[in-house]
Amino acid sequence: MKLELIELIFLSDKRKQLLLFLRSGTKNMDEITEALQVTSTSILPQIKKLKDMSLVLQEERSYTLSPIGKVLVEKMQPLVSTIELFEDNFEYWSEKDLQALTLSFKKRLGELGKCKLIQPDLDRMFELDPEVVEGLSSSAYILEAIAYFYPPMIALCQELAKKGVEFSFLMSESVYERYYTDYIEDLRDMLALKNVKFFRYSGELKIASLTVTDKFFMLSLFPKNQRHFDRESLICYEPAALSLGTELFNELLLDSTQITEVPHK
Repeated sequence: MKLELIELIFLSDKRKQLLLFLRSGTKNMDEITEALQVTSTSILPQIKKLKDMSLVLQEERSYTLSPIGKVLVEKMQPLVSTIELFEDNFEYWSEKDLQALTLSFKKRLGELGKCKLIQPDLDRMFELDPEVVEGLSSSAYILEAIAYFYPPMIALCQELAKKGVEFSFLMSESVYERYYTDYIEDLRDMLALKNVKFFRYSGELKIASLTVTDKFFMLSLFPKNQRHFDRESLICYEPAALSLGTELFNELLLDSTQITEVPHK
């Protein structure tokens, strides 16, 4: 029976999508065909199979999940979402060090939804992507965690912070040392702003960079085999992604210390 259910749900995209669609409640045939972009002739055989296995119930021309169907669909949604996330950018996920992510974040990866891969052009490796610049420039707040010193990102965030954007900046030990050594006056100027908070991460920050704003969430991971860091990032715009990114940032804060002043050299 277990194998039959797995095959029933996952070996047909129509059945899988129908079950997920019915998760939101009872639907009639017109709603089903419109949402799934199918004809009634093509979907009816799939509905019959789901009915035969007691996953879907029918009342006249409307369909709903059975009690068993509701339990299964509630459990399959995170799996399907995670699979789709990996499929969209499989090469990125397969080459990156996922151990850098917290366990709670990895369990909810599917909530990121549709993400776009940002790949810097070879002749512009040290420039911010225009889409990222536009997103940051229109944001009301910025949460930034970074494990490597990246002047373009830091310079833009400084510029926006001086314009009043709420800015929380969490940096690795090495980034702080570089900031303190080469840009100490900039660091002091930033700390003097009431809308800015700086944090110093304790230990090794394994996430290359993490950006969360009220507009988008962006994540960059180091390669798992220690190859050259290519600065590839995934940018996501779903509200759930912004919420998940904020939770990840807050988890990193637990191992960080706020910087309130810069000691004199």
